[in-house]
Amino acid sequence: MNTRVLTGITTTGTPHLGNYAGAIRPAIRASTQHDVDAFFFMADYHALIKCEDPERIARSRLELAATWIAAGLDVERVTFYRQSDIPEIPELSWLLTCVTAKGLMNRAHAYKASVDQNTAKGVEADDGVTLGLFSYPVLMAADILLFNANKVPVGRDQVQHLEMTRDIAQRFNHLYAPTSPLFVLPDVVIEEDVATLPGLDGRKMSKSYNNTIPLFEGGAKATRAAIMRIVTDSRLPGEPKDADGSHLFTLYKAFATREESQAFRAELEGGMGWGDAKQALCERVERDLAPMRERYDDLIAHPERIEEILQAGAIKARSLATPFMAQIRDAVGLRQSATVAKAGKSKAKSGGKGARFVSFRDEDGSFRFRLLDAAGEELLTSEPFAQPKEAGRITGLLQSSDANVELVIDGLRYRVMVGDELVAYGRAGADTAERDAGMAHVRETLAAMSQAE
Repeated sequence: MNTRVLTGITTTGTPHLGNYAGAIRPAIRASTQHDVDAFFFMADYHALIKCEDPERIARSRLELAATWIAAGLDVERVTFYRQSDIPEIPELSWLLTCVTAKGLMNRAHAYKASVDQNTAKGVEADDGVTLGLFSYPVLMAADILLFNANKVPVGRDQVQHLEMTRDIAQRFNHLYAPTSPLFVLPDVVIEEDVATLPGLDGRKMSKSYNNTIPLFEGGAKATRAAIMRIVTDSRLPGEPKDADGSHLFTLYKAFATREESQAFRAELEGGMGWGDAKQALCERVERDLAPMRERYDDLIAHPERIEEILQAGAIKARSLATPFMAQIRDAVGLRQSATVAKAGKSKAKSGGKGARFVSFRDEDGSFRFRLLDAAGEELLTSEPFAQPKEAGRITGLLQSSDANVELVIDGLRYRVMVGDELVAYGRAGADTAERDAGMAHVRETLAAMSQAE
């Protein structure tokens, strides 16, 4: 069974060397595992919360997409898309907003931090706080729940948002899908082993500190110029260097093999000068970056290729999102008029309540349905189907008076066959009498549903 893993990348900046080693490279490697169904999306709606510069947002979307593709993301294997290309995400976000308590949002770390800062400055608590910032965790929940991700890798600062996502999903399931939960509860994957590279001054490499080393921006010349500005101690050539205390050695290890790192350590401890060490780091980093940079530059020069990849990713993502959103809309009562009229007709014939098929998605990603009688008792559970339309085809056949539906005894339970195809199982009885009564009830229920059609 594949595990669905979802990763979002906010489009507010240009990736640097620390982003590559700490997030991009390990995520791409993880996506190649045979049992992983990987989803990568550019969180451009989230970016609007943090950035009000349209040109920066647009440029970042282009550069981030080119970076991930150039770094080796297999866009045929994974699902790679822009958040803003999936209209089901904001739609689901609104539906989730309608079941999310304001008190839950009041406890969100980002909102509380803004309130604390305003209080310290002596201004109104919500000064400068937008609804986007306040409800950010709900949009994040929609990102995750729309695709029923099993695992979401995040840093510790995002753990609370995953916990909120689970709370919101449980609330929605309880209100609208108590017998057949629509949403899988995602598990958080805390990235404890993420490589945190030092910047030019030894602090964590970050744009906030202005101490980054460019990944592709500015070419090899810019990368080399940044490395040459790395702060070192005053030990002269010929003096042994402390490799473990050297930022250069930490950076080198992030790109080198074990053997290369050992050799570099020996040279430093043997008295290699800092200038030569920086040159060695440049050469080692460039060995990895040069082929990627060539692909990156080609993609940036041909943005239509990036757009084609992202549009294909959006189609792939929406092939899952659209039918699932239809189930969610149905669950909350946003049904088509014909469906409402048909349901009303069925209910009128059964004293106000009607038997119904309820579709759901299993944890393994397959699609199933249950048949519930007028009292809500489960009568049948289907076999798994790879596509929702297959499950829909079978429920249509079961409600048709023309279909060749047969109930076949299988011990104390029974199989439901449509022609030669096994489509569902009935509930097991305590004895043969209970089993036979169950079979009779199913036949009567399906017959009533076919007449309602």
